[in-house]
Amino acid sequence: MNHQDHSCDSITPLFTRRDILRNFSCGFGWLAFAGLAQEAAAITPGAPENPLAPKKPHFPARAKRVIFLTMRGGPSHVDTFDYKPRLTADTGKSGQRPGTQLLGSKWKFNQSGRSGLWISEAFPNVAKHADEVCLLRSMQTDLPSHPQAFLKMHTGSFQFVRPSLGAWTLYGLGTENQNLPGFISLTPPSAFGGAQNYGSAFLPAIYQAQRIGADNRPVAQAEVKNLSAPMSVLAQRNELELVQALNREKLARDRFNPEVEGVIQSYELAFKMQSQMPLVMDVAKESAATQKLYGIGDPATDDFGRKCLLARRCVEAGVRFVEISHGNWDQHFNLSNALGNNARSVDLPIAGLLTDLRLRGLLKDTLVVWAGEFGRTPHAQGGDGRDHNNKAFTIWMAGGGVKGGFSYGQTDEYGYEAIENKVQIHDLHATILALLGLDHEKLTFNYAGRDFRLTDVHGEVVKAIMA
Repeated sequence: MNHQDHSCDSITPLFTRRDILRNFSCGFGWLAFAGLAQEAAAITPGAPENPLAPKKPHFPARAKRVIFLTMRGGPSHVDTFDYKPRLTADTGKSGQRPGTQLLGSKWKFNQSGRSGLWISEAFPNVAKHADEVCLLRSMQTDLPSHPQAFLKMHTGSFQFVRPSLGAWTLYGLGTENQNLPGFISLTPPSAFGGAQNYGSAFLPAIYQAQRIGADNRPVAQAEVKNLSAPMSVLAQRNELELVQALNREKLARDRFNPEVEGVIQSYELAFKMQSQMPLVMDVAKESAATQKLYGIGDPATDDFGRKCLLARRCVEAGVRFVEISHGNWDQHFNLSNALGNNARSVDLPIAGLLTDLRLRGLLKDTLVVWAGEFGRTPHAQGGDGRDHNNKAFTIWMAGGGVKGGFSYGQTDEYGYEAIENKVQIHDLHATILALLGLDHEKLTFNYAGRDFRLTDVHGEVVKAIMA
């Protein structure tokens, strides 16, 4: 199914024929309507097998869940996590491209932790977690264009509509809490591929993400609407059963109708969401100390801090995959101020997230990933900016079975290109799945006459980073 953005800002209970028709126009799989008290969570007899039920991995997993921190726009690796002293020393000299000049980082790099990882002073709080961080400094991707590279990072393909990494994870493992979505995307961008980045494409619609919020509004204003019941749980269940009976009758007539199948599954999930979703969304329940840990209350860090705290609350409640989006890191100019502001807005909240996960015993089996879609050039653009660079960038992981205090791969002395232990996007995806106990070559779905997988016909697991 060609995925579109099926999310709606206002979603209402769908227990009448008029509402059914209205919601068919709104889309499938995104229907978070009024639901269930905990005691009424059982699947109706005769309903299809629960597609979100937990599944065994292919082999013992190091990680059980993922928090994916997406820095939209391409953060500059040579200003953040890829230390290049030669670049600093040669500032002002000619770059590789005609007419360009090399630009050293405006931020000092320091060795951090017992491991001595080189991390920019733009991330002083993340640097305190250096011994938990695994740097991949030799990332590469196909194209230096935002929409294509962003889609590639999320789906493994920029040419075709394909399921997202989160959807494949949910398809492979199911989820631990049947009263919550298994995949949540917090304030995803509407550009750069939009809903394709968290969609399910040809996988069943139930595996796409529940979108919460939008990238142009504070997450504090985001909500999953219509989660309060307008009637008793029993009355709701009876109305829903009538609707589901009609849906199942249509599905039986059609024999194959993924749209109707997605509606059936979504109705059941949405009916159950009322029991826990409002509690998960209520960060005000956290102590003042915890909120301070994430930077909530400080205008510079409040928004991203709330996202990180929501992510922790989600994974603690049993959500399998949570993505947090932040941008814009596309600093063609005003690098000194813009990158500094971006780093300040995420540094303390990320450090708070790592601390909180560790204190709660969750970091050991929660894989935290920090990544943009590509890097930036070592030469200047407009005096105080950097252009796109798809031949070299840095991401990092923490927890979830990766080696802490470890650096993998290397770029050339200026940071133009990865030259040692190159890691392509398919390799990254294969590695994330392997940490989750999934064999990327076996995690397939038959569609249009062939078996598809996240990594297509590519991908090598980077075993060297595994603890």
